[in-house]
Amino acid sequence: MQPKPKISPIHFVPPNKSSRSNTCVALVFFALLLAFTAITLAQTDAKQLAQTFIAPIIASSTVAVEKSSSAQQEPARVPAIQLVRIFPNVELRRPVQVVQAPGEPNNLYVVEQAGRILRLDQNNDQVKSGAVFLDMRKEVNSKNNEEGLLSLCFHPQYADNGFVYLYYCATNPRRSILSQFHVSDDRKTINMDSEKKILEVDQPYSNHNGGTVLFGPDGMLYLSLGDGGAANDPHGNGQNVGTLLASILRIDVSHVTKESPYTIPSDNPFFSTKGARKEIWAFGLRNVWRMSFDRETKLLWAGDVGQDQFEEIDVIVKGGNYGWNMREGLHSFSSGLKGEFGDAYIDPVFEYSHNDGVSVTGGYVYRGTKYPELKGIYFFADYGYGIIWGARCQDSKLGTPRKLIHRSGNLWSSFGEMLNGELVLCSFDGGERGPGSLWKIEGVK
Repeated sequence: MQPKPKISPIHFVPPNKSSRSNTCVALVFFALLLAFTAITLAQTDAKQLAQTFIAPIIASSTVAVEKSSSAQQEPARVPAIQLVRIFPNVELRRPVQVVQAPGEPNNLYVVEQAGRILRLDQNNDQVKSGAVFLDMRKEVNSKNNEEGLLSLCFHPQYADNGFVYLYYCATNPRRSILSQFHVSDDRKTINMDSEKKILEVDQPYSNHNGGTVLFGPDGMLYLSLGDGGAANDPHGNGQNVGTLLASILRIDVSHVTKESPYTIPSDNPFFSTKGARKEIWAFGLRNVWRMSFDRETKLLWAGDVGQDQFEEIDVIVKGGNYGWNMREGLHSFSSGLKGEFGDAYIDPVFEYSHNDGVSVTGGYVYRGTKYPELKGIYFFADYGYGIIWGARCQDSKLGTPRKLIHRSGNLWSSFGEMLNGELVLCSFDGGERGPGSLWKIEGVK
């Protein structure tokens, strides 16, 4: 198992709203005491009184001013951004992901939670509808809020082999499925008859399904799975490496057959651990909703949705235990169930309380070239509050985030990274049942 890395956590602390009024009260009080001192000096030794009354008050006042100044300091410079609506005439329903396929720089593939994937050509931004790349609404269970077609990724050699990977929810029994498909000969649709189920995971409840499927820079396929749902992790999956739930998996799909849908890399951290699922790369995660590899540093960034009080951003490492449900963020969790693999929990690199959001959406580190000032900034969002943050990253550390956008009418469901490194956002507009929209992140000139 890889040793616990030294990752510096950042806490989001709202500014002290009462600091200015406290300073005013202190100044008034100071003035009254000066007046009192002036009267008393007529009858008492001035030097003694100055030491008794004035020096402590001046020291106290100075500390108060320093705290106020510190609370109002700007975070490490993260420049402003603007959002530009794209494909404004296309009717989207609950778009949960937007991706591009290798070799297709003009096309966007938009995943709708109910089970459709639309292809949109950026050369025609004013179209009123997208081409249907896939419609598997009959096969997908999207009955509940967190179920549906949740993630899509293309094989890195898609231009040559035509392989597509989907992660979706199904019924009878309730389960999550990871499947490989093949594109049609004309490349216009996914061939539904080509499905090869790679992995099926039973789900005890309808929520906390994760999940993001993506290829890593090592050519392996990664998948995030939630803890199984309900609340508080009632089955103790978070600290149990005997289940695939509450984990990020890493598997090899280079030779998929019906008899052997995947192999397990021998360098996975639990490959030789008795009683553990060998597919696990990291565990102790409640419900990672969106993760991404930084194409420059190769680090895996994840947004892990919290329970009652805290949301967190994590850097995922081999064998890492991120603490759920013994901890929520950096804080002990009252109903936690300790596992067999110790308490060497990896701290989040950033957490924020439910005063500032309720459901984190993990994002991407900007590596595009169009806006050099944004390079190296990790963008992430809060789905429930409509907030977008940006924070500069230095290796596995994260600078102080800056709140860049706050639109309560936009529920930011996902970020997408284009082939050229530019970023696009998916939104549910006006509420969870509202229409969907797509937005480009741009720098402000």
